[in-house]
Amino acid sequence: MSTPLYETPRLLSEYLLFHYGTEAELISHPSLPSAALDFAVRTVSQLLPTTGSCTRALDLGCAVGRSSFELSKHYSEVIGIDYSQSFVQAAERLRQGESIAYQRHDEGHHFTTLNASAPADGLPERIHFQQGDAMQLPPDLGTFDLVHAANLLCRLTDPERLLQRLPELVNPGGSLILTTPCTWLEDFTPSAHWPQGTTLAWLHQHLDATFQLQERQDLPFLIREHSRKYQHTIAEGTRWQRR
Repeated sequence: MSTPLYETPRLLSEYLLFHYGTEAELISHPSLPSAALDFAVRTVSQLLPTTGSCTRALDLGCAVGRSSFELSKHYSEVIGIDYSQSFVQAAERLRQGESIAYQRHDEGHHFTTLNASAPADGLPERIHFQQGDAMQLPPDLGTFDLVHAANLLCRLTDPERLLQRLPELVNPGGSLILTTPCTWLEDFTPSAHWPQGTTLAWLHQHLDATFQLQERQDLPFLIREHSRKYQHTIAEGTRWQRR
């Protein structure tokens, strides 16, 4: 049986670079857009509400944890959940203060060893990482002042199951941050579960009864596969307030 994609060493290295790599480590050609760097920081810093309670935050699809560290600067408790055990284990090692060596793919058989470390201004004592399924979250997870789910929806087999759960996860007056590249693929989501129209219209259909859209932004991001191949994508970022 083949290893699931998000448990492979290649994807772990790509995401450690995506979340923690410096501009010099990521950008190999001056034509590449530096404004697309630090996506896991910007999904928080550019969409975070300026008012409201800052007690508990939930980072769904936290991957290797960079957004959770960013949230820890604003919330006294942060729970980061990801389906990938490999990603969660890496995030926890970083939370405990370890530096993780990983291999950046440069070309062919050529790799460069880099090191990922937690940001110095994060508050790791406020964070708890755990493996979990965003479509089957524990019933005793509690409620949150903020739920953050970056680029998660179009990687779920049935994203409506998460959308249906969100109203009971977010406190009244609390916020929901969603970003998505709207890349609907049969590899992850059966086409029967894709939006029939635009992703934003589909979100309104499912959220408007209990949430109000507060802000929408285009958020570019850059994932390096090797020195001459990058994924340059523009995610649709939205912030919703629980009614």
